Amino acid sequence: MNTTSASLTIGAVAKRVGVGIDTIRFYEREGLLPEPLRRASGYRSYDESAVRQLRFIRRAKDLGFTLEEIRDLLALSADRSLGVKAVKQRAQDRLAAIDERIAELTRVRNGLEQLIDACPGHGSPDQCPILRALVDEESQA
Repeated sequence: MNTTSASLTIGAVAKRVGVGIDTIRFYEREGLLPEPLRRASGYRSYDESAVRQLRFIRRAKDLGFTLEEIRDLLALSADRSLGVKAVKQRAQDRLAAIDERIAELTRVRNGLEQLIDACPGHGSPDQCPILRALVDEESQA
């Protein structure tokens, strides 16, 4: 990063990207964002590449990638020979994990829906199918 293009403060970068200042500092500590230049005052000074990289990180997080996966994606984005193939594989892996999570949540939702349907909504708590399911290991949803 050269000093002529490094003119954004951490607050300006945070505002442009829509993240908190502490988030930017955290990403720097985690090695997801390079350490910025410092002004004579000691304040951080960023350029447009930091904005682009932070947007990349934010979008990857929005797609469900972990910070470790994002670190890999950032490294792969610079790999001209294997980068695209490896990025596609990481995205396929993330999609498979999301599909597994959706299937699990669907199973939990269906079980809860059955319990709600079976509950009359009145009477003795010891007769409530929802409460019984929470206590009884054999009737797990």
